[in-house]
Amino acid sequence: QLRFVESGGGLVQPGESLSVSCVASGSTADYYAIGWVRQVPGKEREGVSCISIRDGTAYYIESVKGRFTISRDNATNTVYLQMNGLKPEDPAVYYCNEGAYWGQGTQVTVSS
Repeated sequence: QLRFVESGGGLVQPGESLSVSCVASGSTADYYAIGWVRQVPGKEREGVSCISIRDGTAYYIESVKGRFTISRDNATNTVYLQMNGLKPEDPAVYYCNEGAYWGQGTQVTVSS
């Protein structure tokens, strides 16, 4: 079983940056990749990025390529999502995810 705790969300202006973190605990030796998924109320969840825990291979959806960077620190079981150049379409609750396991999410708000 895995547990995730996200942190780092907040309110920023368009164009600014924000970093969110996800600390994993539990059966951390059993997972292969961790993803960040975001959800806006009333809309379906959208996978944003994921990273291989083994070799750091990263994947991004097209709309965040060049702006978001996912990374991991295996020593602390932490996955980060650095978000630069935030746009009005980026606000959402950002969740850490691996298979059936989800964190509680952290709110990212972009507003001028």
